[in-house]
Amino acid sequence: MISKSGRLVGIILIIVGVLTCLVLSAVVSTAVLGSESGTTGGLVLGLAIAAIVAIPFFGAGVYLTIRGRAEEEEMEDASRQRKILDMVSTRGQVNISDLVFELKSSADEVRDDIYKLVGLGLFTGYVNWKDGVLYSVEASNLTGNRCPNCGGEQVFAGKGVITCQYCGSDIFL
Repeated sequence: MISKSGRLVGIILIIVGVLTCLVLSAVVSTAVLGSESGTTGGLVLGLAIAAIVAIPFFGAGVYLTIRGRAEEEEMEDASRQRKILDMVSTRGQVNISDLVFELKSSADEVRDDIYKLVGLGLFTGYVNWKDGVLYSVEASNLTGNRCPNCGGEQVFAGKGVITCQYCGSDIFL
Protein backbone atom coordinates (compact mmCIF):
# COMPACT_ATOMS: atom_id res chain seq x y z
CA MET A 1 0.00 0.00 0.00
CA ILE A 2 2.86 2.37 0.79
CA SER A 3 4.29 1.99 -2.70
CA LYS A 4 0.94 2.76 -4.31
CA SER A 5 0.58 5.92 -2.24
CA GLY A 6 4.17 6.86 -3.12
CA ARG A 7 3.40 6.43 -6.80
CA LEU A 8 0.20 8.46 -6.43
CA VAL A 9 2.01 11.29 -4.65
CA GLY A 10 4.70 11.11 -7.34
CA ILE A 11 2.17 11.44 -10.13
CA ILE A 12 0.47 14.33 -8.32
CA LEU A 13 3.83 16.10 -7.90
CA ILE A 14 4.63 15.65 -11.60
CA ILE A 15 1.27 17.18 -12.50
CA VAL A 16 1.83 20.04 -10.01
CA GLY A 17 5.28 20.67 -11.50
CA VAL A 18 3.98 20.76 -15.07
CA LEU A 19 1.00 22.96 -14.13
CA THR A 20 3.25 25.32 -12.14
CA CYS A 21 5.56 25.70 -15.09
CA LEU A 22 2.67 26.28 -17.50
CA VAL A 23 0.88 28.78 -15.25
CA LEU A 24 4.03 30.76 -14.45
CA SER A 25 5.04 30.73 -18.12
CA ALA A 26 1.60 32.01 -19.12
CA VAL A 27 1.72 34.76 -16.48
CA VAL A 28 5.22 35.83 -17.51
CA SER A 29 4.39 35.71 -21.21
CA THR A 30 1.22 37.74 -20.73
CA ALA A 31 2.98 40.31 -18.55
CA VAL A 32 6.01 40.72 -20.80
CA LEU A 33 4.23 40.64 -24.15
CA GLY A 34 1.36 42.79 -22.86
CA SER A 35 3.58 45.63 -21.81
CA GLU A 36 4.88 48.06 -24.35
CA SER A 37 8.38 47.93 -22.95
CA GLY A 38 8.54 44.11 -22.81
CA THR A 39 11.77 42.59 -24.04
CA THR A 40 12.79 39.16 -25.15
CA GLY A 41 15.34 39.03 -22.34
CA GLY A 42 12.60 39.57 -19.77
CA LEU A 43 10.51 36.82 -21.34
CA VAL A 44 13.42 34.36 -21.30
CA LEU A 45 14.26 35.23 -17.69
CA GLY A 46 10.63 34.77 -16.63
CA LEU A 47 10.39 31.41 -18.39
CA ALA A 48 13.66 30.27 -16.79
CA ILE A 49 12.37 31.21 -13.32
CA ALA A 50 9.12 29.32 -14.03
CA ALA A 51 11.13 26.24 -14.98
CA ILE A 52 13.37 26.54 -11.89
CA VAL A 53 10.32 26.73 -9.62
CA ALA A 54 8.67 23.72 -11.30
CA ILE A 55 11.73 21.41 -11.51
CA PRO A 56 11.77 20.36 -7.79
CA PHE A 57 8.11 19.30 -7.98
CA PHE A 58 8.69 17.40 -11.20
CA GLY A 59 11.93 15.77 -9.98
CA ALA A 60 10.42 14.65 -6.67
CA GLY A 61 7.43 13.27 -8.53
CA VAL A 62 9.59 11.25 -10.90
CA TYR A 63 11.67 9.90 -7.98
CA LEU A 64 8.60 8.84 -5.98
CA THR A 65 7.02 7.20 -9.01
CA ILE A 66 10.14 5.17 -9.81
CA ARG A 67 10.68 4.23 -6.15
CA GLY A 68 7.03 3.19 -5.85
CA ARG A 69 7.40 0.81 -8.79
CA ALA A 70 10.55 -0.71 -7.30
CA GLU A 71 8.78 -1.23 -3.97
CA GLU A 72 5.87 -2.92 -5.74
CA GLU A 73 8.27 -5.34 -7.43
CA GLU A 74 9.92 -6.12 -4.08
CA MET A 75 6.51 -6.74 -2.52
CA GLU A 76 5.58 -9.10 -5.39
CA ASP A 77 8.82 -11.06 -4.87
CA ALA A 78 8.22 -11.32 -1.12
CA SER A 79 4.63 -12.40 -1.69
CA ARG A 80 5.70 -15.09 -4.17
CA GLN A 81 8.37 -16.37 -1.77
CA ARG A 82 5.85 -16.43 1.10
CA LYS A 83 3.50 -18.50 -1.05
CA ILE A 84 6.28 -20.97 -1.84
CA LEU A 85 7.05 -21.39 1.86
CA ASP A 86 3.36 -21.82 2.69
CA MET A 87 2.82 -24.39 -0.05
CA VAL A 88 5.87 -26.46 0.89
CA SER A 89 5.20 -26.34 4.63
CA THR A 90 1.55 -27.36 4.27
CA ARG A 91 2.06 -30.07 1.64
CA GLY A 92 5.49 -31.38 2.61
CA GLN A 93 6.48 -31.65 -1.04
CA VAL A 94 5.52 -29.66 -4.11
CA ASN A 95 6.24 -30.15 -7.79
CA ILE A 96 8.16 -27.24 -9.27
CA SER A 97 5.69 -27.22 -12.17
CA ASP A 98 2.84 -26.76 -9.67
CA LEU A 99 4.66 -23.81 -8.14
CA VAL A 100 5.18 -22.27 -11.57
CA PHE A 101 1.51 -22.73 -12.43
CA GLU A 102 0.07 -21.54 -9.12
CA LEU A 103 2.40 -18.55 -8.86
CA LYS A 104 1.99 -17.63 -12.53
CA SER A 105 5.75 -17.24 -12.92
CA SER A 106 8.60 -18.96 -14.71
CA ALA A 107 10.68 -21.92 -13.55
CA ASP A 108 13.73 -19.64 -13.34
CA GLU A 109 11.88 -17.24 -11.03
CA VAL A 110 10.79 -20.11 -8.79
CA ARG A 111 14.36 -21.46 -8.68
CA ASP A 112 15.72 -18.00 -7.82
CA ASP A 113 13.06 -17.59 -5.11
CA ILE A 114 14.01 -20.94 -3.58
CA TYR A 115 17.68 -19.95 -3.45
CA LYS A 116 16.76 -16.56 -1.95
CA LEU A 117 14.70 -18.30 0.75
CA VAL A 118 17.66 -20.58 1.51
CA GLY A 119 20.00 -17.57 1.66
CA LEU A 120 17.66 -15.86 4.12
CA GLY A 121 17.60 -19.01 6.25
CA LEU A 122 13.85 -19.42 5.81
CA PHE A 123 13.85 -22.76 3.98
CA THR A 124 15.45 -26.09 4.80
CA GLY A 125 14.77 -29.16 2.76
CA TYR A 126 15.83 -30.41 -0.60
CA VAL A 127 15.02 -30.19 -4.28
CA ASN A 128 15.20 -33.04 -6.72
CA TRP A 129 15.76 -31.04 -9.90
CA LYS A 130 15.60 -34.15 -12.08
CA ASP A 131 12.07 -35.00 -10.92
CA GLY A 132 11.17 -31.35 -10.30
CA VAL A 133 10.07 -31.79 -6.69
CA LEU A 134 10.68 -29.48 -3.72
CA TYR A 135 10.68 -31.21 -0.32
CA SER A 136 10.36 -29.59 3.08
CA VAL A 137 12.45 -31.49 5.60
CA GLU A 138 13.28 -30.53 9.16
CA ALA A 139 16.96 -29.66 9.54
CA SER A 140 17.28 -32.37 12.18
CA ASN A 141 16.34 -34.99 9.55
CA LEU A 142 19.22 -33.87 7.32
CA THR A 143 22.02 -34.92 9.63
CA GLY A 144 24.68 -37.28 8.31
CA ASN A 145 26.12 -37.35 4.85
CA ARG A 146 23.39 -39.28 2.97
CA CYS A 147 20.88 -37.87 0.49
CA PRO A 148 17.31 -38.07 1.81
CA ASN A 149 16.13 -38.76 -1.76
CA CYS A 150 18.39 -41.61 -2.94
CA GLY A 151 20.72 -42.35 -0.02
CA GLY A 152 23.82 -41.30 -1.97
CA GLU A 153 26.75 -39.46 -0.46
CA GLN A 154 26.31 -35.68 -0.18
CA VAL A 155 28.90 -33.14 -1.39
CA PHE A 156 29.10 -29.55 -0.18
CA ALA A 157 28.10 -27.18 -3.02
CA GLY A 158 27.93 -23.79 -1.32
CA LYS A 159 26.78 -21.98 1.78
CA GLY A 160 23.83 -23.92 3.11
CA VAL A 161 23.59 -26.14 0.00
CA ILE A 162 24.65 -29.76 -0.46
CA THR A 163 24.32 -31.47 -3.85
CA CYS A 164 23.87 -35.23 -4.21
CA GLN A 165 26.39 -36.68 -6.67
CA TYR A 166 23.99 -39.41 -7.74
CA CYS A 167 20.52 -37.93 -8.21
CA GLY A 168 21.46 -34.23 -8.40
CA SER A 169 19.17 -33.21 -5.53
CA ASP A 170 20.06 -29.98 -3.76
CA ILE A 171 19.73 -30.26 0.01
CA PHE A 172 19.27 -26.91 1.76
CA LEU A 173 20.56 -26.68 5.32
